[in-house]
Amino acid sequence: MFWSKQAGRLTEAERIDLGGNPDVSVLLRPSARARRLSLRVSKLDGRVTLTVPHGALRREAVRFVNERADWIRKHLADTKPEQRPHIGATLPYLGQPHLICKAPLRAARIRDGKILVPPGDDRQTTARIEALLKREARDRLARASDFYAARVGRDFGRLTLRDTRSRWGSCSSQGNLMYSWRLVMAPEPVLDYVAAHEVAHLVHMDHSPAFWAQVAVICPDYKAPRKWLRDHGGDLQRYRFRD
Repeated sequence: MFWSKQAGRLTEAERIDLGGNPDVSVLLRPSARARRLSLRVSKLDGRVTLTVPHGALRREAVRFVNERADWIRKHLADTKPEQRPHIGATLPYLGQPHLICKAPLRAARIRDGKILVPPGDDRQTTARIEALLKREARDRLARASDFYAARVGRDFGRLTLRDTRSRWGSCSSQGNLMYSWRLVMAPEPVLDYVAAHEVAHLVHMDHSPAFWAQVAVICPDYKAPRKWLRDHGGDLQRYRFRD
């Protein structure tokens, strides 16, 4: 038990079960930064988390979860399962489904709407596809970053790729850019928008009206790809390339 028995307040993380069919586990997670109860169902793995203001009454947190049990189960039912790319499956590249096919090659490549992969076991196949997507992502994000950096008249530092789940890109105070390589699976305007967004931070290191005005200048049609990312970005995280 990880809460103060004297005050009945939640001070450390605790997991509770809602029971029912199917049984649902919910993590109660205290946070010193939280100002209210916040319930989240991960679209990626179905984990249910209730963020609780540090020191809040445990019984209030449990009641909050129980009152929303139907809401939680509905969202869990809508959660899409993870997919591991394999021969015969499809994988999005620049927003279009590409069939994964075995081919007598030394390295994976993209051709005529297909992802061609050298012979090998399942682990080698996913590793080769991941390496291919990273190469494509680096080339395209570097070109997009160069293009938008020229438009704002600023230079950026290093460009790195990561497999992040909480953000699609970032710009450090030193002008270094970071992107999720999974952006190469999104439609090209989405990839371009994220590059424009991060490059605009070279001018404004915030999300002020001036920042969004800068984004609009260099990427006038940014609202549609931004909405696509909000609505469909979670789908890009479903693909699993490693154990």
